[in-house]
Amino acid sequence: QVQLVESGGGLVQAGGSLRLSCATSQRTFSSYSMAWFRQAPGKEREFAAHINWSGSWTSYADSVKGRFTISRDNAKKTVYLQMNSLKPEDSAAYYCAASRDISYDASATNYYASARGYDSWGQGTQVTVSS
Repeated sequence: QVQLVESGGGLVQAGGSLRLSCATSQRTFSSYSMAWFRQAPGKEREFAAHINWSGSWTSYADSVKGRFTISRDNAKKTVYLQMNSLKPEDSAAYYCAASRDISYDASATNYYASARGYDSWGQGTQVTVSS
């Protein structure tokens, strides 16, 4: 498993921006697919964004598409989530996740948009958007 540490969460007004970071000291970071999930109180953890090992392919949940951007810097062993035009419904704990065994087949257990596809998780960082 990979040790992941998120940072960058906080309180922001609706329409504002935040940038989350997820860092690791894992030497083989560049071989991992990475994702951000989020979980609001009383709700299930949901997929937000995914980036493949090289950064050449990304995917987003419909709810964040056009507002959030995932990126990675393999030299710094860090993945980012730039969040713009934030809405109160974006309020949640945001979790970084890593996997070296991701499938892009929606029927697979380790599908990239499923939490089951990831075996390493950070501790989470809280994002609160006020109206």
